Amino acid sequence: MLDRRTLQIAWTLFLFALTLLIIYRIGYTLIIFAVALIFAQLLAPVVNFVERLFPPRVPRVWSLLIVYVAVLAALAAIILPLVQRLSAEAASLAQRLPDIVKSDPLSHVPMPRWMEPLRPDINGFLQQEIGNLGRSIGPMLTQLGTKLVTGIGSALGVVLIPILSFFFLKDGSLMRDAIVDSFDLRRRELVDNIFSDIHLLLAQYIRALVLLALATFTFYSIFLGLMGMPFPLLLAGTAAALEFIPAIGPLAAAIIIVIVGAVSGFNHLIVLVIFFLLYRIFQDYILNPYVMSAGVEIHPLLVLFGVLAGDELLGIPGMFFSVPAMAALRLIIIRLRRRAARAT
Repeated sequence: MLDRRTLQIAWTLFLFALTLLIIYRIGYTLIIFAVALIFAQLLAPVVNFVERLFPPRVPRVWSLLIVYVAVLAALAAIILPLVQRLSAEAASLAQRLPDIVKSDPLSHVPMPRWMEPLRPDINGFLQQEIGNLGRSIGPMLTQLGTKLVTGIGSALGVVLIPILSFFFLKDGSLMRDAIVDSFDLRRRELVDNIFSDIHLLLAQYIRALVLLALATFTFYSIFLGLMGMPFPLLLAGTAAALEFIPAIGPLAAAIIIVIVGAVSGFNHLIVLVIFFLLYRIFQDYILNPYVMSAGVEIHPLLVLFGVLAGDELLGIPGMFFSVPAMAALRLIIIRLRRRAARAT
């Protein structure tokens, strides 16, 4: 006969498993809300600054409308021309892929003497893989600009994210107060502190990632353009986007750029590799510690585990959200331990 405590434990485990299953099944919806929250975090300082310029009686919604109009104008003036340039480079790369496949991709790449006998085999392997890559991504590259503008496949999310962000910015404090007030008096302070920690963590982490991505795009586009690398903006944009994937993203970007340089006849691959090493030292040891939140103190092994696990669960969005999710869980555990220590 099972006692009452055993049944309570079993019921708790069942509810926990059911919650995880529901989270997994509604993963796309949670991603939409999470991206909207991130967008709201990025706009929050601007909205607060604009709000301080108005008299206290002016509703916050007017500050939101001004910021939204300004952001849309900036996107139209800056992002759209950049997207058109990226689209043109992507289409050019798609057109050149068949010629690259037919040529010798390694003809301009120096090799050690002991590897020269393997050059034909390596070249045949690369031709086969580049051919498969061209057949799979060629049509996608030619339509990249359209997809970037219209968000094919995720039009609903593109529409919902600004709307949800608007409500987060407008009523975020009211939502937070309502959640905190739903707990009993003994736990309200704890819940409020957890919300404060997570809010600060997300704000600093997301803004730091945006700054790091902008820095990567700026440095890469300037360097690749000066070196005469083909498709400099497309490759710099790819590297900037991959900065949002911890650990694996920057390495993947470097490998992609080196491969594109090798198969397109770029003659300064060693200089490319040296640039990547110097830039990673600059970003990881100078820029990153300066802009990144001190609260994101996670061991590199845990970061790699989180990225790989996130990829298995939700793909690329899971890889992106893995680190902030683990950092938020760490802050919650720290708060709970502090409360337990005070209670004893």
